[in-house]
Amino acid sequence: MALAEHEALVRLFCERPDLAADLLTRSLRVQLPDYDYAGLESADLTQVTPTERRADSVIVFRRKRPEADPQPVLAVIVEVQRGPDPGKIWSWPMYLVSLRTRLECPVILLVVCPEASVARWCARPIELGHPGLVLKPLVAGPNEVPVITDPGQAAEDIELAVLSAIHHAATPEGPDILNALFAALHNLDRDLGGMYADMVRAALPREVWDHLEEHLKTETYEYLSDWARDNIAKGKAEGQAEAILTVLSARGIEVSEDVSEKIRKCHDFDRLAAWLRAAATVDSSDALLDDIS
Repeated sequence: MALAEHEALVRLFCERPDLAADLLTRSLRVQLPDYDYAGLESADLTQVTPTERRADSVIVFRRKRPEADPQPVLAVIVEVQRGPDPGKIWSWPMYLVSLRTRLECPVILLVVCPEASVARWCARPIELGHPGLVLKPLVAGPNEVPVITDPGQAAEDIELAVLSAIHHAATPEGPDILNALFAALHNLDRDLGGMYADMVRAALPREVWDHLEEHLKTETYEYLSDWARDNIAKGKAEGQAEAILTVLSARGIEVSEDVSEKIRKCHDFDRLAAWLRAAATVDSSDALLDDIS
C-alpha cells in the first residue's frame, strides 16, 4: 500500500509538471525565472560511481530561443516523502549537484509530505561541511498545500485539488475537500476523472478512505462506484481475452490481427467464456468466431 500511496503522488507531477510551479510560487513564495513551458526530465541522477541515484521526478522549465534548442532556466527535483529517511541527507545534495551539472542551470529541491511531522523532519537544514554551505529543502506539507473545498476552485486546478485531498483528508474539512474534488471530476472525461479518483484512493490510508466514504454525497459515491465497476469489468474481460489467445497460441493456431482485435475488444463475458471453451477444440481462429457469432 505504501508503494501505491507514493506512486500516486509522484504521478500527479508527471501528469502536470506545472504543479511544481504552483506549489513553489503560491505556497513557498519562490520567484521563478521567466519560462515558456515545463516538462519532465530523466530522473536518473546516477554519477560515474556505481551507486544508483534516482529521484521521484524531475521537472525542467525551459525558455524558447530562436534557431536553438530551448534553454533550461530552472530544474525542480520533486521528492515524495511519507516517512523520515536518514539516507536522504546524503542523497539529496547529490541529486542537486548531479542535475545542476547535467543541465547547467539552477536546481531546486521540492519535497512533498502529506504528514506534518514528516514535513518538519524533511525541512531540517542539511549541513554540507563547507563553511556556509547548507541545503534547506523546500517542503510542501499540510501547511503549504491549500485546503480546497469549493468545486469551482477544484475544477480550475484538478491536480492541486487532488493534492489538497491527499494532504488534508484526515482533517475535519476532509469530506468537503473530497466532495469538491469529485464534483469537479464529473466535468472531466470519464477515464481521466477515474484516474484522478484512483490516485486519491491509492494515496490515502485505508482507514481514512473508509471514513471519508461514509460522508460522500450519494451522486459522488455512485460516480466512484460506477468507475470502479467499469474498470474491474474491463480488467476481467481483458484477462479472458488474453486467456483465449494463449490457448490458441499453445495449440499452434495462428491468429490474425483482425481476429485478435475482435477478441480483445469484446466485453461480453458470456461470449468470451464460450470462445475460451471453443479455443480448446477449433481448427482455426476464424472458426472460433464463426462458431460463436
